[in-house]
Amino acid sequence: MKTTQGWGWLAAGVVALGLNGFYQDGGAAWAHRVADEVADRSGALVDVASGKVDQLMERVELAAARDETTSCKLATSMARFETGMARTQTGLAHFEAMTARQEAALARMEANRARIEARVARVRLAPMAFDTLEMPMVACPRLSVTVPRVPRAPMVRIAAPVMQVETAGGGPI
Repeated sequence: MKTTQGWGWLAAGVVALGLNGFYQDGGAAWAHRVADEVADRSGALVDVASGKVDQLMERVELAAARDETTSCKLATSMARFETGMARTQTGLAHFEAMTARQEAALARMEANRARIEARVARVRLAPMAFDTLEMPMVACPRLSVTVPRVPRAPMVRIAAPVMQVETAGGGPI
């Protein structure tokens, strides 16, 4: 990705260098003519844009005036106090909204409980008598299983031959 981006910037630089040389040699008279025509036609657009800039500057000046600290320490302290009070009131509003949500959830839960209690009250259970049933004792026969023992096989021991290897040097094999 970075390599592709680097090649793109290099190509843009080469094109810009070529256009600059073409312009310096006087080969861009047509570009001046097009720019003049666009400038003539865009006068109205510039007027509208300048009006919007004036409105923007007024808004920026209002914001800057709000941010300026006054030289009076009492006014600065009062502004800080009022800001703190506004934050506290906002926090209380959030807390009250959360409490209202919890109270609504509790009310829904109470309504569900009352509805369930009403359903239970409508249900009438008839008393029933159950007969006892005696189960006969069943004897399970015992089963015995004998597992024969397997004798252990004798261990066979085979001696491994000893070999001596001579190496030509101390290097790798």
